[in-house]
Amino acid sequence: MKIESLTPHLGAKVWGIDLSEPMSDETFSQIQALMRDWSVLVFPEQDLSQEDHKRFGARFGTLHTHPMHHIRADIDPHILKVKTTKDSAYTAGDGWHTDVTCDDHPPKVSLLYMKEVPECGGGDTLYADMYLAYELLSEPMKQFLSGLEALHDGGLPYVGAYKSTPPEGGYPVSTHPVVAMHPETGRPVLYVNSGFTSRIKGLSAFESRSVLDMLFRHIDSTPRLTARVSWEPGMLTLWDNRCTQHHAVWDYYPHSRYGERVSVIAEDRPAAYSDASIH
Repeated sequence: MKIESLTPHLGAKVWGIDLSEPMSDETFSQIQALMRDWSVLVFPEQDLSQEDHKRFGARFGTLHTHPMHHIRADIDPHILKVKTTKDSAYTAGDGWHTDVTCDDHPPKVSLLYMKEVPECGGGDTLYADMYLAYELLSEPMKQFLSGLEALHDGGLPYVGAYKSTPPEGGYPVSTHPVVAMHPETGRPVLYVNSGFTSRIKGLSAFESRSVLDMLFRHIDSTPRLTARVSWEPGMLTLWDNRCTQHHAVWDYYPHSRYGERVSVIAEDRPAAYSDASIH
């Protein structure tokens, strides 16, 4: 494999591997090591069937079913179709978020395979490094956030933005630490996102809104956090959902963009960083 970094800290292109072919344990271990180093891996020039896509995803664990699957139950529960046309009321992911953090066990990785890109250009995805987002906070802010928990509500995007009808019992709502520990690297991660995080527990409504808005602005206004993936047909991007956020840029109206996403459920719930005051 040949590796080409996108930025010094986040994202790498991986050449010289065919993801449609059976993969040895040694090769998969190399990919896992690259994920720990770069968090976002881009595999250009792939020719994948849906079964190829799911098979590669399943190497990471149990495939995820999206909470909105109930409204399109006649399709494969493990393939999330991401299609935007001139008739779309919205494009999925048009805002900084981490995938499905409303789940009790959110996805640990997601794999988006792009089939159609806008002929006018555009349609890129921005990724942001949540290790670095935490590191750039002041020491007093790190100490303040340590031990706090926040609610992540599926109703925010799925009802509030997408206007979907909730399933019986509503969309998931879960509590996760504001500063989480990555289960493989042991590093602290800022684990709130504007897509799903509704409030910080233990703070007043005013305090919670003020702190969350500050953290969201920190993420969306700090360019050094980000890497940009410019899509091509046949490109698959794999990202670590536990330490990144992403934003799908809708700058190509009235043209179309179409991809398919597979996600993998994390074995464990996000855990609080156990020593967030020591750096």
